[in-house]
Amino acid sequence: MSSTIGQLSIQRPRFNHVYLQNISFHLPKQVRFPVLPLNSHVPVPVSSISPFGSSRLLVCKCASEKFSGSFERDPGQEYGLDSNQTVKQKKASIVEILKQSNSILPHVVLASTVLALVYPPSFTWFTSRYYAPALGFLMFAVGVNSSEKDFIEAFKRPYAIFAGYVGQFVVKPLLGYIFGMIAVTVFCLPTPLGAGIMLVSCVSGAQLSNYATFLTDPPLAPLSIVMTSLSTATAVFVTPMLSLLLIGKRLPVDVMGMVSSILQIVIAPIAAGLLLNRLFPRLCEAIRPFLPPLSVLDTAFCVGAPLAININSVLSPFGLTVSLLIVAFHLSAFIAGFFLSGFVFHKAPDVKALQRTLSFETGMQSSLLALALANRFFQDPLVGVPPAISTVIMSLMGFSLVMLWAKKKE
Repeated sequence: MSSTIGQLSIQRPRFNHVYLQNISFHLPKQVRFPVLPLNSHVPVPVSSISPFGSSRLLVCKCASEKFSGSFERDPGQEYGLDSNQTVKQKKASIVEILKQSNSILPHVVLASTVLALVYPPSFTWFTSRYYAPALGFLMFAVGVNSSEKDFIEAFKRPYAIFAGYVGQFVVKPLLGYIFGMIAVTVFCLPTPLGAGIMLVSCVSGAQLSNYATFLTDPPLAPLSIVMTSLSTATAVFVTPMLSLLLIGKRLPVDVMGMVSSILQIVIAPIAAGLLLNRLFPRLCEAIRPFLPPLSVLDTAFCVGAPLAININSVLSPFGLTVSLLIVAFHLSAFIAGFFLSGFVFHKAPDVKALQRTLSFETGMQSSLLALALANRFFQDPLVGVPPAISTVIMSLMGFSLVMLWAKKKE
């Protein structure tokens, strides 16, 4: 059943009054229009009632913002954000851009590598005396974004800590020995180069692995820090034994120097970040957006400087072959850490995050320490070529995985 169709005319008078005239519809009986309450502050004159059968239905609409798009605006009326809201939005967008700086880290690392190869003086000023403060700043950033509860929870996972230790000082040295022998027997490279590859596999974990874990799985960053700190603390005994076993030369590692390094690079910066976060939370909230871009710049220097300083060794006649072997070594370590941890902890609720963490721990090590040991205790300079190349390759591969896994999580 239907009624005749009229015409709808809408006028825009002064004082925002809305007049509805001669409204009729083709609708079934079952359809009923809700009667909207009239706003006492906005008068809405209604001049027509349309018949539906034997009854009459009053249809009225209030002039509101929801229907403002159907009418032309009053002169001088503004529907946009006010100036304060616009400023707040701009500030929020700048903060978000700063926080997202970590997403370009792999590209920055690659750019710093190319710049170090093309123009070494751009990084040669960043000598080894700056490494400890630079790595310490990365640990400070982790501390600011963590709490003491996170580290307490990390110590509640002894099996994961032990697995990381095995990856550092069992799996990785075995891979280093294999690729060191391949370098000498298959590619007929000089023995010092094979010894350099083995030396890389004997040192402790890298602090960059903690930062990589923080970028991909922030809740597990304290666990990664505990793993790296444990391997670094025991490296004063384990690294000389492994070097004697694999290379045939016992390296007298400086125990006090190692302890000092742990305090400067790991413990003190993280403690400072945690303390600042506990006592001055508003200050931490203010500086957090600036930490990602500064950390990216910091990492770029930590990668580009060793390459620029050791550019002659990297560009030596054996540089390409050694680079390929170092790539294969690190790739094997990343893969071994990922799949072995997945096999051992397959029932863990956060198994994927744990796999990524242990992959970083196994695939990334303190190549700078290996380079320092090579330059100090080996007369042949070729021993230092693999550690110098490893510093760059390890960083590029590690932060490429950061970008890959971060995109997969999104």
